[in-house]
Amino acid sequence: MRQWGEAMNITVNGQVHTVDVEPEMPLLWVLRDELGITGPRYGCGISMCGACTVHVNGLAVRSCSLPVGDVTGPVTTIEGLGTPESLHAVQEAWIEHQVAQCGYCQSGQIMSAASFLMTNPNPSDEAIDQALSANLCRCGTYPRIRQAVKTASAKLRGDAS
Repeated sequence: MRQWGEAMNITVNGQVHTVDVEPEMPLLWVLRDELGITGPRYGCGISMCGACTVHVNGLAVRSCSLPVGDVTGPVTTIEGLGTPESLHAVQEAWIEHQVAQCGYCQSGQIMSAASFLMTNPNPSDEAIDQALSANLCRCGTYPRIRQAVKTASAKLRGDAS
């Protein structure tokens, strides 16, 4: 772990940033408070709800409990997953299935789904439910989330059906 007073570089959404923060500061606070990246949300602060999910080295992680000093690779947030001109397949599917109601959990849901689909390109309903079970949605849009993941999976495989 890095020491206090030692500025560190962190790559977020393809851009290198230098931050001078305590190494124990959660990545979520660095993203939101130091870098102004607000897609990852604070939900619980104890890695239980998934609203803060980002990718580190392509893997979904809870940024509310990951010390920035322990980050060893590039970070991708919802802002870096796709662009307005070229959405990620999961983002497209979320829109197509009108998943979001209040929207608070959706960036974490999308980031978890995108990471999951990198390792499971053709998941069953049970696999989707299991993979996303740690991401809480108080609006209860789980059936639409499952359908969106299935649609994104088909898009990523190149299956237009």
